[in-house]
Amino acid sequence: MCLAKNNKQFPGLTYLFSQATTGQNTECASIFFSRSCLLLFQPVLGTGNKYYLQFTTEDYKTRENVGTCLAIVFYLKRKPTPTVNIKCTYTKDQKEVQEDDHRFYQKIRQQTKPIIGSYIPDSYGNIEPAFESAWALAVVGSSYIMWEKSTENLGYFMAQVKHVKQWISKDDSIDFDYAVLLHEIPTQEMILCHMRVIWIPNHPLKVKYFCSSENQSAESEDVSGMESGSADGILNEKEANF
Repeated sequence: MCLAKNNKQFPGLTYLFSQATTGQNTECASIFFSRSCLLLFQPVLGTGNKYYLQFTTEDYKTRENVGTCLAIVFYLKRKPTPTVNIKCTYTKDQKEVQEDDHRFYQKIRQQTKPIIGSYIPDSYGNIEPAFESAWALAVVGSSYIMWEKSTENLGYFMAQVKHVKQWISKDDSIDFDYAVLLHEIPTQEMILCHMRVIWIPNHPLKVKYFCSSENQSAESEDVSGMESGSADGILNEKEANF
């Protein structure tokens, strides 16, 4: 039985389990969203708060159910980034996921002209077919930023890709520059982040970014993924430059 299905009192936590499987799949571009519930909230005296969660994941495009996960999220008082332990049972074959990624990769690589666009989606919420691939990579890349920036009481959702430009690389990677707007909850502030996303199938996604807002100075991060299947595969390494 769920204690809460709409955890507005825990915006950072709500973001965390809505993106948890994206954070785990550091070697693929498949995007999974979730339907979640809070099973148990456990204050740990003098240390922090522990949350027990259950959520099902859906394919971003087809809304197909692809798995069920259990997670333990432990927020320590002196550490904004939580300790996360996730165990998932997948209903979608991982070989099929890899094949989907390969088709996605080939679609981008076979283009004769680089993707360049602005304001995705538009003011009516529409995404042109030509920009769907760029949008999908932006969702995955921005999830790394939101994972890094989210706290127990502060969450983020990507609102829009303001600008995107694809770089034609000489190696096998696909390479995009983005300017994305993140919606901060509950402050309602819009955060502008410049993001570089580089990806090759079966390799960790590489993400570098810097963000700024009216109330924040610019900050630069490298949050490239390391290992598949671990929420700890999202790094927190400071860099002086983008």
